[in-house]
Amino acid sequence: MSPMSEKQPYENGPSIQGQSEPSIDSAPLAPSTNGDTHPPDGGMWAWLSVVSGFFVIMNTWGVFISFGVFQTYYVTALGRSSTEISWIGSFEVFLLFFVGSIAGALTDAGYFRSTMAAGSLLILIGTFMTSVSKTYWQVFLAQGVCTGLGNGLMFTPTMTVITTYFTTKRAVALAIAACGSTVGGLVFPSMARTLLPMIGFGWTMRAIGLIQLVTLILALALVRPRVTPKIRGQFFDWSAFSVPEYGFFAFGSFLVYIGLFFPIFYLASYARSGLGLEYTQSLNLILVLNGVGIVGRLGPSFLSPIVGPLNLFTAHVVATALIVYLWTLVSTVRGLYAWTVFFSLAMGGIQSLAPTALAAVRFDPQKQGTLLGMVNTVSGFGALIGPAVAGALIKGGIEYTNSQVFAATCMIVGGAVLFLAREIKRRKGLLDFGSRA
Repeated sequence: MSPMSEKQPYENGPSIQGQSEPSIDSAPLAPSTNGDTHPPDGGMWAWLSVVSGFFVIMNTWGVFISFGVFQTYYVTALGRSSTEISWIGSFEVFLLFFVGSIAGALTDAGYFRSTMAAGSLLILIGTFMTSVSKTYWQVFLAQGVCTGLGNGLMFTPTMTVITTYFTTKRAVALAIAACGSTVGGLVFPSMARTLLPMIGFGWTMRAIGLIQLVTLILALALVRPRVTPKIRGQFFDWSAFSVPEYGFFAFGSFLVYIGLFFPIFYLASYARSGLGLEYTQSLNLILVLNGVGIVGRLGPSFLSPIVGPLNLFTAHVVATALIVYLWTLVSTVRGLYAWTVFFSLAMGGIQSLAPTALAAVRFDPQKQGTLLGMVNTVSGFGALIGPAVAGALIKGGIEYTNSQVFAATCMIVGGAVLFLAREIKRRKGLLDFGSRA
């Protein structure tokens, strides 16, 4: 079928007087009867949407999983505590998830391209405004708020469009797109490590902004939504939470994200304050964390059709939690490098499998943006409070044990809740161990 353009009239659904194009104001969220909503599981536009998603995730996840670079730099440059600095990264991640509900509903209603364009513009404005920021609050507003809003407007629509193109290849497609975070997580910290001593913070951020400009233009050019937009839409489908497995999945994700971002944000700081590494040496750990992640993101996608995406997602959550517990035993630089490798392998699967696991819990191509956006919104609150709370538990700036245990415990409890969601779905007879959903 031909790709759907933005604001295309709803051709096969019910007619509503005086309405010829999608509107975000109101709509029933019942599944469409449009026969074209069955995913083709491949094709040129399907794989181009994956390439587009790769560039989007490179400039969203790829930037904030590199926040450890800025966390360490800002503590010195801005003269603020680690907890205060972590609020910048936490708020950026929070907005990526929180704005997902709005962006998902706009996507479902047919405003995909406008939403993506607005997100791209905000990301670029945020990066270039960060380059001229001099104070803590200027950086917070530019990098934390402006960039975070742009991230939120781009991430959920991209994931939604990819899921509507694929069925059996969905996990692989999303994993390939998720590898964009690995590339971003290698490119941006490497640029910071090389350019900061040479040209300073301002021009380093402008150089990063130029990379973002080129790749975001490509992302917009390569993607086209496939599913006919609904005539009407809403930001929240509250009835979805009345489905037990969906509600448990959302709550479990909230708990997981409370703990997940503490190691990502604080790894470099721990290397400096806990093990005495220099700033540039600590950045090498960020590169290892992000580089190994390509295996952690791609590997699970090939197991997912065999094991089941929800099963594998839950297993990665539990494995990541156990590895964070083991962080308390690390006392050498070599040990920290080894720990970083295992953490990256486990954590990568959480990112790449999350949308696929949700689709296994509940899938409706006509409102998948709303369903994913609502889970992201709930998860966003976990990402907001987790790093700050864990950072406040660090004793004297050097003793991380309480923070490590807090992060790991939140994740292990989240894994238990996700297992409950899986069991409820299984007992309904809608999910088995080898589910390909």
